[in-house]
Amino acid sequence: MNFDGIFTPAITPLSADGQIDYSAFSDVLEYLIESKVHGIVIGGSTGEYYAHTAEERVAVAERAKDVIRGRLPLVIGTGGILTEDSVYFAEKAKSLEADAILVGSPPYALPTQKEIAAHVLAVDKAAGLPIMLYNYPSRMGVAMGDEFFEAIAGCKNIAAIKESSGEMSRLHRLAHAHPSIQLSCGWDDQALEFFAWGARSWVCAGSNFIPREHIALYEACVLEKNFDKGRRIMSAMLPLMDFLESGKFVQSIKHGSELSGLRAGGVRAPLQALEPAEKQALESVIKTLQKNVARIVEEA
Repeated sequence: MNFDGIFTPAITPLSADGQIDYSAFSDVLEYLIESKVHGIVIGGSTGEYYAHTAEERVAVAERAKDVIRGRLPLVIGTGGILTEDSVYFAEKAKSLEADAILVGSPPYALPTQKEIAAHVLAVDKAAGLPIMLYNYPSRMGVAMGDEFFEAIAGCKNIAAIKESSGEMSRLHRLAHAHPSIQLSCGWDDQALEFFAWGARSWVCAGSNFIPREHIALYEACVLEKNFDKGRRIMSAMLPLMDFLESGKFVQSIKHGSELSGLRAGGVRAPLQALEPAEKQALESVIKTLQKNVARIVEEA
């Protein structure tokens, strides 16, 4: 599978009583399709999979499959503490005929490199689908290192990696040592650097509510090879990225989606909603970003 482009890890809207709002979720997916993103990821961190029951995760995946209907690639997350749980979600992804699965290290358990590899290979065996690895050590507690990559070298389904360590040296090593694995940016304020190192993919939560601006950066760097334009767009986007990383990440993504006219709802405890001042600050950042990126695109 080709992971080129902007892959949006879709939010999971909640109703006022904290239940998943499947109608609003359908609207989110339609909005993303109309916005011309290149793929959709469900069951990832931005989708709050960790706050959902297994039944809810399967229901969300089923709704995504029904709504998307092959119009865009659908990537289903398989995150779980137990390998058996991830295998279960991989089997569900296979039954739904997903286009690919997202496979990370089990959180909290702190597995060794060989244990991470055994986990990934078990999930691969269950699904037999293209895999985007998910290296996110700040959430999982461990990173995918050289020993891991040696252990999974024979797995033909591993097509890409969402690299979310935030370590530039890791990006360099991946690009150099594993050219057959497609790089996907998973650390938003490094998108320009990823593209400079040959990445053609970006899994970006902000594309839930400003997809066109994210697409503009991808097109400038990857399609047009115009890194001067790309630097200007990236500079315009940095204040938003700083805001998102200052705390309340998912809440900010959901509020941004509300500002785009979508129903996103709140978050489940222990997370808490944005304060009014935080909402106002986010709205200001988004408006300025949109104005600046539109000007850059017009001038180019």
